[in-house]
Amino acid sequence: MGFGLGYLLAKTDIISTSDHSSVVSINLFIALLCACIVIGHLLEENRWMNESITALAIGLCTGIVILLTSGGKSSHLLVFSEDLFFIYLLPPIIFNAGFQVKKKQFFRNFMTIMLFGAIGSLISFAIISFAPNCTITHIFSLIFDPGAMNFFKKMNIGALEIGDYMAIGAIFSATDSVCTLQVLNQDETPLLYSLVFGEGVVNDATSVVLFNAIQRFDLSHINSSILLQFVGNFLHLFFTSTVLGVVTGLLSAYVIKKLYFGRHSTDREVALMMLMAYLSYMLAELFYLSAILTVFFCGIVMSHYTWHNVTESSRVTAKHAFATLSFVCEIFIFLYVGMDAMDIEKWRFVSDSPGTSVRVSSILMGLVLIGRAAFVFPLSFLSNLTKKVTVWWAGLMRGAVSMALAYNKFTRAGHTKLRGNAIMITSTITVVLFSTVVFGLMAKPLVRVLLPSTKQLFSSVLSSEPTTPKSFTVPLLSNGHDSEPDLANYSVPCPDQLAHASFHPVSHCAQLLAKIRQRLHEAGFRRAGLRALRRWFPDRTKRASVAMRKETGKTN
Repeated sequence: MGFGLGYLLAKTDIISTSDHSSVVSINLFIALLCACIVIGHLLEENRWMNESITALAIGLCTGIVILLTSGGKSSHLLVFSEDLFFIYLLPPIIFNAGFQVKKKQFFRNFMTIMLFGAIGSLISFAIISFAPNCTITHIFSLIFDPGAMNFFKKMNIGALEIGDYMAIGAIFSATDSVCTLQVLNQDETPLLYSLVFGEGVVNDATSVVLFNAIQRFDLSHINSSILLQFVGNFLHLFFTSTVLGVVTGLLSAYVIKKLYFGRHSTDREVALMMLMAYLSYMLAELFYLSAILTVFFCGIVMSHYTWHNVTESSRVTAKHAFATLSFVCEIFIFLYVGMDAMDIEKWRFVSDSPGTSVRVSSILMGLVLIGRAAFVFPLSFLSNLTKKVTVWWAGLMRGAVSMALAYNKFTRAGHTKLRGNAIMITSTITVVLFSTVVFGLMAKPLVRVLLPSTKQLFSSVLSSEPTTPKSFTVPLLSNGHDSEPDLANYSVPCPDQLAHASFHPVSHCAQLLAKIRQRLHEAGFRRAGLRALRRWFPDRTKRASVAMRKETGKTN
């Protein structure tokens, strides 16, 4: 009896000590998150720094301090987990991206975004995975034997199979355009912002779908049957995930519309929106689909239909809640990547051959540059050169998705015992750090050189709809009345010409989406929101409806 009681007390003491160390780690990590937010805010106007680089720098410094204080044993406050990233951190980021997207610009350029995000990612994947057979071979033919496998075998990094090379292509096809999006002005360059933003999200989804498809197939013996199954599985994942996200978003709009009783129920409405969004992500994981694509389109549909069926206070709360969750998750990821870069266990495996790791990182960085340029320049021939370079630069950064996929492929529970896997992990960390810091630092000066800030006069033209007339009005500061400025000395392009010069906005896809949207409106997904507007602003809605009838010639 006494022995049992003493044993239980000893176990309780061990557990409490472990819990206390976890609490200390969590407190330190939260303090670091707060420091990242404060320092990022103070450096917001700096031409070189942004919040991602700030979080990486703080993570690196923290990792060095922990490494020194622990006697070179560890640089971690928290242990990296793929589940932590994919289940808890990634959903708020992707959902907020879809929820906050400018839908008109996104769907106006939908085919172009899909061309860059899907087809472009496949091209980049093929070049990064297999380019040494056709491109790097010509450059190094005097030194190395042909083929990527022979190249890496001569570097003696370990045994890598064909599936590993394809996984590397999927890992480094995932872009991270956060640094460029923080620099671009959505009002001054709406087309470019829409392309970079949309392509980044679709690219991440495509990379994850590719990675999952590679994991499912035995690629040691590739034949035509396996190749067809691989392509079919990829297309099935892509389209099924999109449909699931759209259906979940429409279901949330329908539920909130049916439960609307004219009462203020902000907490219930926002809670239901959050839970339905997370449900879409977990359903995709349950059915082995692309959760990124599902939750992204769920966010788009919810912002278009569910948004109009909730109260005004719910709209404000939901908008800021989703944005805040996304912001904190992004800072958390970059902070941890910076700390993980100082993990001594990974670098210990490559300490005897640092030159090999540097050469592998250089080759991978070169393939990223070539793979990105190989599809951006040919696929964007309708755009001007400055926008091509900006889109190409926006996708050079490699970030959290690449890190998570690399850990998923080459580690077990955050640790690795194989030298080849350790080299791939450390090379991934090197590419992520170099691309994020160096290319991220140069993003703002590059955008300023390639896309000089235009006057508000012209930004209002560029951000308008294609049907905006050439003669437009601007407010005068003197009396507040509108006046038509003299445009004789200015060369203001017609919005229709701008649209045709870049990418034609009226595509068959856009027309189909417009028809679907009209049918959904007729089904009543937004009537509750309109009833609320009529109740809150009866005079304004009445005048607006009369004006609409006059425009369509239906007034009595």
